[in-house]
Amino acid sequence: MRNIWVLFSAVALTFGSCKVEERTLLPGEWRAEMGVSENRTLPFNFKLKLADNGSYQMEMYNADEVVVVDEMEISGDSIHIKMPVFEGYIAGTFTENKIEGSFIKESLERVVSFSASHGKQERFTTKQTANVNISGIWETYFEVGTEDEYPAKGVFVQEEGIVKGTFRTKTGDYRYLEGVMDGDSLKLSTFDGAHVFLFAASVTDSTLQGKFYSGNHSVETFSAKRNEAFELPDANTLTFLKEGYDHIDFSFPNESGEMIGLTHSQFEGKPVVVQIMGTWCPNCLDETKFYVDYLKNNPELDVAFVALAFEYAKTEESAWVGIERLKQRIGVPYPILLAQFGTSNKQKANEKLPMLNHVLSYPTTIFIDKNREVRKIHTGFNGPATGEKHEIFKKDFDKTIQEMVSAETD
Repeated sequence: MRNIWVLFSAVALTFGSCKVEERTLLPGEWRAEMGVSENRTLPFNFKLKLADNGSYQMEMYNADEVVVVDEMEISGDSIHIKMPVFEGYIAGTFTENKIEGSFIKESLERVVSFSASHGKQERFTTKQTANVNISGIWETYFEVGTEDEYPAKGVFVQEEGIVKGTFRTKTGDYRYLEGVMDGDSLKLSTFDGAHVFLFAASVTDSTLQGKFYSGNHSVETFSAKRNEAFELPDANTLTFLKEGYDHIDFSFPNESGEMIGLTHSQFEGKPVVVQIMGTWCPNCLDETKFYVDYLKNNPELDVAFVALAFEYAKTEESAWVGIERLKQRIGVPYPILLAQFGTSNKQKANEKLPMLNHVLSYPTTIFIDKNREVRKIHTGFNGPATGEKHEIFKKDFDKTIQEMVSAETD
């Protein structure tokens, strides 16, 4: 037995003294593919930059969005790319001009294949010129004919064969989508570090029929028709206080374990904006960035913000790691309380806030005035990808805040 241990120790020392061959990645433009089904891949483009200290930075592109990834580690021929804010990461092996691996979300036990190759390449390859221009507004329904059917508003701009836009839903939007018209086939994709979204549809001048792939775990059918007048329900009417309730109440822990509610001294005499969110949610990230900028640009306003985080991280410890990561990366100045971990199930979330008719969306924002009356509850968030709707939201948000701040206390 002693001889075996001596031999093992000698082998370990030999390998320990070997210098790991240092490999490098070619800087410049790359194209990646992620497997969403047996015969469908989601493409996106990115650029690698090499800093003076030898570290890499990655810029991922979706239409007008640029997602900066600055946590990349390489060792030998192994690579680990940590997504910004979100828990997902890419892990695999590489040569100077190729990467092979997987995109992994551990808490959800989801794995999507990932591959990338160096060189300037189109996001989608096309075989035909575009037969249709889909620019305009599309009245859309996902999961048609099922109990899960829901409406959406497709908003697209097409120049020659290149298409950009998004689908807005009652709860938010499907991010910056970019793609092509290939003959009468529409292909759109986005990868923002959290969402792996691919849309593929057959198109006529007035209809869309297609499938929506969310990673490799979900496929939804959708259909759409042109309708320039189509509007979704008012986001300020979807969530409300149930009969018998006249105020919002909660008590959740902060990072120190202190239970915080609206009676806490930091909220006294101030209007309060309560953000229902999750660190895993890109629309929540967009909303949080907006709030951070709003507070920075309006330091004179005496208004308090607080976020209630509903996390799918499996443990309380890992949930707090995600919250702290968000606060540090984005510079969140207001408290984020841990309302739930282990699931982001909306029904479970509603059990924590029983005064609401439902928690329909992450994010949801509750506006509470100085007298602790609920002024408004806004479901979802129209992110930057929604263009005009995002600008309308910003103006409406500021108007609501100004009115609450200037209102007299009873």
